[in-house]
Amino acid sequence: MVRVRITKKFKDVAASAGKLGQLVKTICRRFDLSKAVISIAIVDDAQMRKLNRQFLGRDSNTDCLSFDLSDGDERQSNRSFELVVNGELAIKGALLRGHSTEAELALYVTHSMLHNLGFDDSTQEQARKMHDAEDEILRQFGYGAVYGKKRH
Repeated sequence: MVRVRITKKFKDVAASAGKLGQLVKTICRRFDLSKAVISIAIVDDAQMRKLNRQFLGRDSNTDCLSFDLSDGDERQSNRSFELVVNGELAIKGALLRGHSTEAELALYVTHSMLHNLGFDDSTQEQARKMHDAEDEILRQFGYGAVYGKKRH
């Protein structure tokens, strides 16, 4: 069973907790993750900057942070993830990309989940593979592609 908990610490962003929870469950099914607890916190710029400084030593804002809190082998089926997504930045990003705030948050959640499932975006090739997977998941879930639009 996959359980998703969403805490909205930044209230100014429109997002359906139910739909984001279903997105996470869809990603888990796609990667054969049958037992997981995923916590998602939607925060503002100030909180994200504080967390980025605290955990990564970076004094800057970011769209998302992800933490794998699982014990032991990462291939185990019982996993625990903490995702932190920036609701304030999602509003700005949605305007820039020309889609809904919820679609932007879905991108951040998908990106965080993929990091916890072994994806990396450190190199151009890794980033391309990760963005392709993100686009496929977001299209499947009804949000449409984010990165594929830029390559056409």
